[in-house]
Amino acid sequence: MTTTVGRGPGPPAAATRDQVLELARREFVAGRRLDVRAITTELGLARATVYRWFGSRDGLLGEMIAADAEQYFRRVRARVRTRGSRALLETFDQINRGLARSDALRRFLEQEREGALRILTSSGGIVEPRAVAVIADLIEAEVRRGAYDPPVEVPTLAYAIVGLANAFLYNDAVAGIRGDVDRLRSVEAALLGVSGGSRSGR
Repeated sequence: MTTTVGRGPGPPAAATRDQVLELARREFVAGRRLDVRAITTELGLARATVYRWFGSRDGLLGEMIAADAEQYFRRVRARVRTRGSRALLETFDQINRGLARSDALRRFLEQEREGALRILTSSGGIVEPRAVAVIADLIEAEVRRGAYDPPVEVPTLAYAIVGLANAFLYNDAVAGIRGDVDRLRSVEAALLGVSGGSRSGR
């Protein structure tokens, strides 16, 4: 909990929504199951305040994961120096490989399989719609600069890209594809209209 220098005697400053998210992020990265009671105790908050801000434990996890994903997607795009469809493919490929390597995500899925899938992949949740929105923004940026002509409308393409990644990275029910990022790259290349999009064809 933070205090203001020179504040003088009196109660500490109230914890903020961002501090709750930061503690949730710390627990998630460390591979520990998120405990709302522990967070509220550490920050001196009422649990009702956390639930008012985020709605539920799932809401807190979803908000934290979504915010981190948005920043991560944009950082990856900033590292890719090319433009157009190949820039998008390279961006999405790097994003997918980073997610596939994430120890925090792996532990989350191991510890809370059904709940984790609901938080990560539900179109009615927080994470997937915000991931789709960021991917759409990245595609639209290439369209605006005249570097890419998408084969379908951008919202549909972005939704397909995210849904495909979710299936390949998280869904054990689809035999033989979980974590197969090379095949995922090839299918995303087809969606984007990139010929020779496999890693061997780069």
